[in-house]
Amino acid sequence: MKRYFITGLLIWVPLGITLWVLSLVIGAMDQSLLLLPPNARPAHWLGMNVPGLGTLLTLLVVFLTGLFTTNIVGQRLVLFWEAALGRIPIVKSIYYSVKQVSDTLFSGRGEAFRKALLVQYPRAGTWTIAFQTGHPGGEVEAKLAGSHLSVYVPTTPNPTSGFFLIVPRADAIELDMSVDDALKYIISMGVVVPAERTQQLARTYPGD
Repeated sequence: MKRYFITGLLIWVPLGITLWVLSLVIGAMDQSLLLLPPNARPAHWLGMNVPGLGTLLTLLVVFLTGLFTTNIVGQRLVLFWEAALGRIPIVKSIYYSVKQVSDTLFSGRGEAFRKALLVQYPRAGTWTIAFQTGHPGGEVEAKLAGSHLSVYVPTTPNPTSGFFLIVPRADAIELDMSVDDALKYIISMGVVVPAERTQQLARTYPGD
């Protein structure tokens, strides 16, 4: 009986967590409907709330924004908008910091989160998985001797929080596993071993 119960948990727990995460994402994106006038909201003329309509609206707005800003007029409006934000002290710092991060992550030109590394943290001899976010620059680079890497060390099981570290390049070991496999390894607290590692263990210990 215990075996059947555990088997049922193995089926329902991953599915339940997946649906819970999706409901949070869809619920957050559905908040975009609140930007519409009350009489224009789907709940007004449908008589009920339909989950997912706000998600479709959000995706449509993002697509149309990208379509509009690819032409000359749209690009000039973006430049005007950024110049206006640049005159507001606190907003300027937040906006341009977030913009630089988003440009690096979504443009595909940067190195951020393209490599999984092994680094020693929180002390020497203790290893954890980190992601390379770039290289130190400016005054930070000038104050450091030798080559260094900027890395992000995520926490477990929530990788959205973590620590920013600058480590010597010689102390970081680059992994062959993909970023997706590394995230799975972190979120599962080491339970889900990447396929490449599993195959290596099978070849090393064929009798186990």
